[in-house]
Amino acid sequence: MLLAADTPAPATPPHTGGLLLLIGGTPGLLTVAALGIALLLVLIIKVRLQPFVALLGVSIAVGLAAGLSVTELFGTVQKSAAVSMIESGMGGILGHVAIIIGLGTMLGAILEVSGGAEVLSTRLLRLFGEKRAPLAMGVTGVVFGIPVFFDVGIFVLAPLVYAAAKRSGKSVILYAMPLLAGLSMTHAFLPPHPGPVAAAGLFEVDLGWVILMGTLVGIPAVLAAWAYAAWIGNRLFVDVPQDMVEAAEEAKEAVAAEQRASGVTPRETPVALGTVLAIIGTPLILILLATFSSIAFDPSTLRSVIEFFGHPFVALTIALLLAYYLLGIRRGWSRGSLETVSTASLKPVGNILLVVGAGGVFGAVLKGSGIADALADTFNDVGLPVIVLAWLISVVLRVAQGSATVAIVTTAGIVVPLVENQGLSQAHLALIIMAISAGSIFASHVNDGGFWIVAKYFGISERDTIKSWTVLETVLSVAGFVVAALLSLVI
Repeated sequence: MLLAADTPAPATPPHTGGLLLLIGGTPGLLTVAALGIALLLVLIIKVRLQPFVALLGVSIAVGLAAGLSVTELFGTVQKSAAVSMIESGMGGILGHVAIIIGLGTMLGAILEVSGGAEVLSTRLLRLFGEKRAPLAMGVTGVVFGIPVFFDVGIFVLAPLVYAAAKRSGKSVILYAMPLLAGLSMTHAFLPPHPGPVAAAGLFEVDLGWVILMGTLVGIPAVLAAWAYAAWIGNRLFVDVPQDMVEAAEEAKEAVAAEQRASGVTPRETPVALGTVLAIIGTPLILILLATFSSIAFDPSTLRSVIEFFGHPFVALTIALLLAYYLLGIRRGWSRGSLETVSTASLKPVGNILLVVGAGGVFGAVLKGSGIADALADTFNDVGLPVIVLAWLISVVLRVAQGSATVAIVTTAGIVVPLVENQGLSQAHLALIIMAISAGSIFASHVNDGGFWIVAKYFGISERDTIKSWTVLETVLSVAGFVVAALLSLVI
């Protein structure tokens, strides 16, 4: 007779609650997934529910419909071995993402307020000359877009576009579109921006690989976008919006007044271009060195030191401290002023982190309920490569609801199970992330806040915004996906 301790534990019964009582097995799970995504789109597009609330609500609804118990979803009030999917999904992704986004945001704010962006763009305009001013705008967008969010980049650099267009008498589109392409490329493909960082966390890919593949994919993509920008900029004439020029001057005065009120000494000498490039480049170089140290070196003290300084948390902290000193303290800023600028920069981050965290919850529910496995089996039967499916899913979600971040985190939750146990390399997984990121910027239109920022800030009609900005984003998306897919054949 077997002792109680030797008795095999009964297998965990499959989830059979919710809709699965009516439609069992894989068809039921796929039905739950389809209804969940449809509900998410309706809540965001029609009901205009905040994406964080929509993602969290849909995650709970999908979990219950797929037969998960309340204990599986929320844990228990008393301490027990039960693990809450909502808490583990939220905490798992934010533990990786929140620190990186927070440090990157503060770094971008110091570069912005100190005048680093203005110095960078002015020097590039002087370097390239008047005839190549659109290219200078594009390069400015790429370099300055690495540490700052897309909309912040527009607000800071738009006055330079106005000035270039007014001086030349040419269309504002000729100068705005290359700048926007550069900002959009870095926002979609490169850390520390929320999309690629969140995807890297969900796929458990080192940021060094994301930076490398983002660069390899992003550069050809932005070149293609610049080519289209040059073509459309010579065919659509839009005059400089005078109200925005005046508003930009007022904003500049307001920033200076705020600096004086908070004790910040307004800059008297321009920031050195080398200083700006060094601050932006330091974290990228450190992270890349750490990523490839495991290939170049055997386990050793040297390798440990490189990996320590190249960890994203440490690398971005070093860059931020450099910015504090080189752009702040050395130029007369008080410590209180640095704190004020840093704290103010974090106010818009809360919404981003909540949306990313809710996306992590959605992915955890899909996996824990068995829906992810059902989706993986179904997509595998379709026969399309995972990288193609990843881009297509991201495109559909982007076009349907508008938010690139929502498209990335939702797509990642669906795609991660498709690549599990396939033995794919970190480089290959990074390319799949690039495909998702490329899909997330496809065809920006009226349901995307970025569409309206571009239209109103540069005085472009809705019709011309579609011809210029919407098509530009589509070119950037398709080119990025094509490059990622081609690289995936050899990596």
